[in-house]
Amino acid sequence: MVKKSLISVFLSVLLLVVSVIPAGAVQSDLVSAPSAVLMEASTGKILYEKNPHEKRPCASITKVMTLILVFEAIDSGKLKLSEPITASEHAASMGGSDIWLEAGESMTADDMIKATVVASANDAAVALAERISGSEDSFVQSMNQKAKKLGMKDTVFKNCNGLDEEGHITSAYDVAIMSRELTRHKKVFDYTSVWLDWLRNGETQIVNTNKLLKSYKGITGLKTGTTDDAGCCISATAERDGMSLIGVVLGADTGKQRFADAAALLDHGFADYSVKELKPPKDLPSSVPVSGGMKNSVGLNCKANAHVVMHKASADEVKVSVDAPKELQAPVAENQKVGSVRCTVGKEEYTFPITADSEVKKTSFPLLFGVVFDALLAM
Repeated sequence: MVKKSLISVFLSVLLLVVSVIPAGAVQSDLVSAPSAVLMEASTGKILYEKNPHEKRPCASITKVMTLILVFEAIDSGKLKLSEPITASEHAASMGGSDIWLEAGESMTADDMIKATVVASANDAAVALAERISGSEDSFVQSMNQKAKKLGMKDTVFKNCNGLDEEGHITSAYDVAIMSRELTRHKKVFDYTSVWLDWLRNGETQIVNTNKLLKSYKGITGLKTGTTDDAGCCISATAERDGMSLIGVVLGADTGKQRFADAAALLDHGFADYSVKELKPPKDLPSSVPVSGGMKNSVGLNCKANAHVVMHKASADEVKVSVDAPKELQAPVAENQKVGSVRCTVGKEEYTFPITADSEVKKTSFPLLFGVVFDALLAM
């Protein structure tokens, strides 16, 4: 009898405990790595985060920032893909993953970038840094300046390749920010999509460290990294149905776990979210009357070409309201704001200006006389 009473009490307590557990609390986390972020690339919206601002080393994902500065140098004309870059003693001394550059050896900038992206070559990354800034130290200063400009508040770079060094830290959130910036340079995908290639006229084979290239639908890049301090890391980019995602995983125990976590992040994004383009409403008037002006009407413009990320299971719809004038009073300046279009999606609101597409001067006797005079000359 006592035994049955104890069992009843135990079951009652168990039911009470279960009843106060929040819904979903017993579900396992999306990733097993200690820190992760999923970002939609066109908007920068965070779709998932786990310890996003935890400061950690990120190994060779550091090279994402290195590549940002490299592609900026290419865009500005400071660096040409065809030009030879000669490795210094310092560049050739790098350990870890490399392409075994010898001091004095030259490769084109194109091959140095390929080695940095595909093979994660530390020596090639330093050679590029020295070519752009004169020294690795000077280049690292530029890396930190760029990080500050991008709003990367958790990051301090100590080198350009990601080798373990005291104080060389970032966060999953910051990695997502700089990965998004790098993907603005579309040329980078010519390298990140390469699985296997050769250097030194076919003498040196390089294989991409991003194994998702062979296993994940829509994968486009971006960079892996592994060191003793950082663990196994990845910033993975993928695109499906017009939506681009960035999945960041830091500190995974194994390479296999890193790729599994990255795939889980991307799967979550593609399964649960979509991107909708906001456009001007079809009923927006193309022009509006103008009183007291040298023209009786003026055309209207509205560049409402933004994107919004929507949860597929959400009932939220895009609600559009237009505040456009029925008439304007001259003078009207070109590009003058005369109204607005407001788009509301759930709790988010986007406002786009309606502007005049040309100038309308106020009516005056000299202007009217000029118009009449020109008309008489044309007869």
